[in-house]
Amino acid sequence: MQINITPEFRDDADIGAVKAIVNKCVHCGFCTATCPTYQVLGDELDGPRGRIYLMKQMVEGAPVTAKTQSHLDRCLTCRNCETTCPSGVRYGRLVDIGRRYVDERVVRPLSQRIERWLMRETLSRRQIFSFLHGVGRTLRPLLPATLKKKIQVAPAAGSWPAATHKTKMLLHVGCVQPALMPNVDAATARVFDKLGIELVIASDAECCGAIRQHLSDHHGAEAQMKRNIDAWWPHVENGVETIVINASGCGVMIKDYAEILAHDPAYATKAERIAKMVKDVSEILPSYQAHLSMMATTKRAGGIPERVTYHPPCTLQHGQKIRGPVEGLLGALGVTVRLCQDSHLCCGSAGTYSMLQPALSQELLGRKLTNLLKTEPQEIVSGNVGCINHLQSGTDVPVRHWIELIDRMI
Repeated sequence: MQINITPEFRDDADIGAVKAIVNKCVHCGFCTATCPTYQVLGDELDGPRGRIYLMKQMVEGAPVTAKTQSHLDRCLTCRNCETTCPSGVRYGRLVDIGRRYVDERVVRPLSQRIERWLMRETLSRRQIFSFLHGVGRTLRPLLPATLKKKIQVAPAAGSWPAATHKTKMLLHVGCVQPALMPNVDAATARVFDKLGIELVIASDAECCGAIRQHLSDHHGAEAQMKRNIDAWWPHVENGVETIVINASGCGVMIKDYAEILAHDPAYATKAERIAKMVKDVSEILPSYQAHLSMMATTKRAGGIPERVTYHPPCTLQHGQKIRGPVEGLLGALGVTVRLCQDSHLCCGSAGTYSMLQPALSQELLGRKLTNLLKTEPQEIVSGNVGCINHLQSGTDVPVRHWIELIDRMI
């Protein structure tokens, strides 16, 4: 697809990426078959191909309107289209840039500006979110049903390993997971401890930047990325070689640091190093399968479900292109793992999407849960805090991180 950039955009730092991505699109339409919003709405402009046309027209000088903004807003950024695309179009990167361009040219209604500011300034700040979540738990009986479902009672974190080990890895703890699901980080640390690996936390690290990035605050996102690099770098210099991620939404963002900060001479090299260090837990633990299998066989306690259905997060299967290791590992440990019909489709969480697009989000949640529950699971497991919280809001079947299941087994 040819593109002719107008002078207005030619000096923008990201316009080269826009041109390269759009040029790869052959407008075949394969992407519409796996786009959740196109499946629900049936509108060409609410599918990847249509949105690419809108962004192409924008940088070629076409008027930018609130309608353009709405079509881009309705994208989940699930990146299913990237998995489907035969031409390798990097749509996720393109839509992030396109949203920024639109938001710089179309003034949102005041209510939307306030809503997005509140999300950026609360969800991306761990201490503020933890405080507000605590208040929400206290007031939960008084809240509307929709909010009650989102503010769930978090399981106790359990003990953090006290042992030290020669092998050390960094654990990125993110912004909302410590409050929503404190047991996930503790369970991860306990599993790695059993494998002789000590997980350490850089206390100054914060939100990965995904919330601000996807809400068009690219400047704020890059500032967070740089602060994280600064927080991790002393550990890197001391020999740590891996950053462990147990929330796939953070993983896909941090793996993009190298590209996002490539224009920054002070951080480009460091960002490239950090991006290469990032590993989802599902990329690490299969190497220890034999050890885990032995522990699971000899120490397996009661209460382990016989039937587990795995929901692969979009940020893992489409964003990071990681498919199969979770099911393979759990299966090797003796758990019957199933995938539901259309397991490649988004559950509707997508970061802040469930709050910004509640109707579409609930429609996608209903479709996903219908398929998940058809498998008759005793437990549903996933690998991203947003998916877990969103799915649990619609079912009484326990929804947990798969690392918690391994923690219980060993």
